[in-house]
Amino acid sequence: VQLQASGGGLVQVGGSLRLSCAVSGGTLSGNAMGWFRQAPGQEREFVASVSGAGISTDYADSVQGRFIIFRDNTKNMMYLQMNSLQPEDTAVYICALRDSVLAGRYQYNYWGQGTLVTVSS
Repeated sequence: VQLQASGGGLVQVGGSLRLSCAVSGGTLSGNAMGWFRQAPGQEREFVASVSGAGISTDYADSVQGRFIIFRDNTKNMMYLQMNSLQPEDTAVYICALRDSVLAGRYQYNYWGQGTLVTVSS
């Protein structure tokens, strides 16, 4: 299984971006997926997760109400809609997949490379 994240870029405070994660080498409906991020000099942190069927979601407190995670299993794609972006959202965003149908914050088995999001003030 391979994951490819895209959609990062430079955005002003209060702006929006949509990240995409393309999955190849497997089908998605049986696997929960998630987004993580890593800011310079900081550890990687959980952002959001979506269940295999796309019904259940989980968000970090820092993005709850601003970010939306969703997926399209027919296209083998996952997305992260990011709204009301703040400078503290600046990070490399990484998509991941786990061998469980349930959304969750841990035990991810496959990781993609990241896409950089920079929020300028």
